[in-house]
Amino acid sequence: MPDRKTVTTPRESALIQTLTQELASGDHIPPEARWVRLHGGRTNHVWRITGPEGGETLVVKLYDKDADNPLFPNRPEDEARVLRALEGRGLAPRLLHHVVTRLGPCLIYSHLEGAAWRQDPKAAAALLHRVHRVTPPQGLRLSPDGSMSLEQQTAAILGRFGKSLADLPDLPPQGVKPSGAACLLHGDPVPGNMIDCGERLMLIDWQCPAIGDPCEDIALFLSPAMQIAYRGEALSRTEECAFLSAYDDTETLCRYAHLAPWYHARTLAYCLWQAEQGESAASDRAKAEHAALLMATRRSKTFDHS
Repeated sequence: MPDRKTVTTPRESALIQTLTQELASGDHIPPEARWVRLHGGRTNHVWRITGPEGGETLVVKLYDKDADNPLFPNRPEDEARVLRALEGRGLAPRLLHHVVTRLGPCLIYSHLEGAAWRQDPKAAAALLHRVHRVTPPQGLRLSPDGSMSLEQQTAAILGRFGKSLADLPDLPPQGVKPSGAACLLHGDPVPGNMIDCGERLMLIDWQCPAIGDPCEDIALFLSPAMQIAYRGEALSRTEECAFLSAYDDTETLCRYAHLAPWYHARTLAYCLWQAEQGESAASDRAKAEHAALLMATRRSKTFDHS
């Protein structure tokens, strides 16, 4: 899991002190553990911790109880469910503890040594295809399925800052029916959540998993805005084609091609919402996503929608 050197603030020192007292008293971590903040996630507090005599390197994730994200919900119980279900499959870290602390829900799991995904879209496609073949645990949320539910979600995001679907006039006139698929979805498979562990890629930050159409994960990975946010640049057309070819599921890929305009519209709405929250870089990501929406809509005119 990638990290970089940081200066610990007084507030963070207080968080670490409180968590150390609670987690060490329950024998969840060593009492003299060294804490280093990790920067992969954008919502929760995440630290890498090591004991005074080495031993297994762990990750402590303290959930933000007040997080309110219209696209990526923050669900510690679901992350715990999925990590338990995926144990031993080589897809995710090993869950050690799920603890409710005075500061909020907290997960402790094994640390993955490696760097965030930067290249090789074929490996990313193979990873997601493996995830989508796993039987999901019960209790996960249902992901939007079909263009109508995607439009509804997009409208809800836009409504947060006084906009509506009428402000996104570039969607195709025809819709796409629900698939009825019940695949396990990561829910946030961006480059920062894919860790290259050498022999394989693995996924971290499972706080918004879902059950539904695998096109959901495909769309989030291919999103120009998400690639720019975590990798600094959108996928090239060659990289995108390599990903789609390696995913190797003709029916799912055909469905994604039909649904792509609605996925791009939803991410565009999300970027506009982020910009309204004061995230200045989100405006440039919105422009990239809008360009992708226009391109996908043009392509969709060649399809016979079902």
